Amino acid sequence: MNPEHYQPHQVTIVGCGDIGLRTAIRWLSHAIPVHGVARSESSVAMMQAAGITPHIADLDDPGTLASLPSANSLLYYFAPPPKHGKQDTRMENFLAGLKTSGLPEKLVYLSTSGVYGDQQGRCVTEQTPPSPQVDRACRRYDAEQQLRDFSKKHELALVIMRVGGIYGPGRLPEKRLRDRVPIIHEHLAPKTNRIHADDLALVCEAAGSHGRAGEVYNVSDGTESNMTEYFKQIADHLGLPRPPEIGWDEAERTLSAGMLSYLRESRRMDNSKMLRELGVMLQYPTLQNWLDSG
Repeated sequence: MNPEHYQPHQVTIVGCGDIGLRTAIRWLSHAIPVHGVARSESSVAMMQAAGITPHIADLDDPGTLASLPSANSLLYYFAPPPKHGKQDTRMENFLAGLKTSGLPEKLVYLSTSGVYGDQQGRCVTEQTPPSPQVDRACRRYDAEQQLRDFSKKHELALVIMRVGGIYGPGRLPEKRLRDRVPIIHEHLAPKTNRIHADDLALVCEAAGSHGRAGEVYNVSDGTESNMTEYFKQIADHLGLPRPPEIGWDEAERTLSAGMLSYLRESRRMDNSKMLRELGVMLQYPTLQNWLDSG
C-alpha cells in the first residue's frame, strides 16, 4: 500500500454521525462500500438510508468492540472522547479491540485545533508544539499520543487532522442568538478558525486517499476571524438581532464556564499544508461564501 495514493476497498467510520455521514457519501459515490459504527439504534436507520452498512458498538464497553469491521480498511475515527478527565479511555478501548477485530490499512483521526492551546492570536503550523490547556483538549491530545504509539508498534499508516470550529446547517448558534446571550466586545474577542461541514468531509476523503502516513494536517478555511464577528454574521444571516456585547468583567460573571474556556484561547491556523498536500479546493473558503450561496 502506498498511503500517498491510497484507494481503499472498504471504508469504516467509527463515530458515524454528521461528519461521518458526509464523508461516507463521498466514498459511496466512488462505489467504495462503507461501514458505519455508532452506539445508538437511532443511528442505524440513518446509515441504512444512506447506503452505509451499520454496526452497533459502545466505545465505553470493550466487550462490544471485538468484531468491528476494521480489518484491511480505511478507518476514520470520529468518535468524541469522554466528557471528563484528561485521558481518552474510549480510544484505549478501541485500540485494544483492534487487536481482535483486525488492523486497518490506514487510520484517519479527527482531532482538534484546541491541542495547540492559547497562542495569544499567533499563527500555528503543524510544527507548533501542542500545549493543551483545558481538559477537553488534553483528552484529544492523549488520543493522538495513544494512536502514535499504536501506529508505530503495529506499522499502521496514521493521519491526524487538527480541525477548527465546524459550521453549517444544523451547526449554527441559532438558539444562543434567539436567547440574546451576550458576546464579548469584538476588540476583545479571540482569533478563531472554522471549516464548513461539507468542506471538512472533502478534506476527510482527501486525507484518506492522499494524506501521508505519520503526518498532521491543520484543517480550517484559512480565513482570519474572531468569535464575535462570527456571531454577528450568523445573526444577520438569520435575520436576528445581533447579540449584546459585554466586557471581560461581565463575561466572567454571566457566561458559562465552557464559553469562557473558548474565549480564553486565541490562535490562527495555517492551512497551507492541507491545501498543498491534500490537493483540496474548498467550496466555502470564507463564511460569507456560504452565506451568499443561499
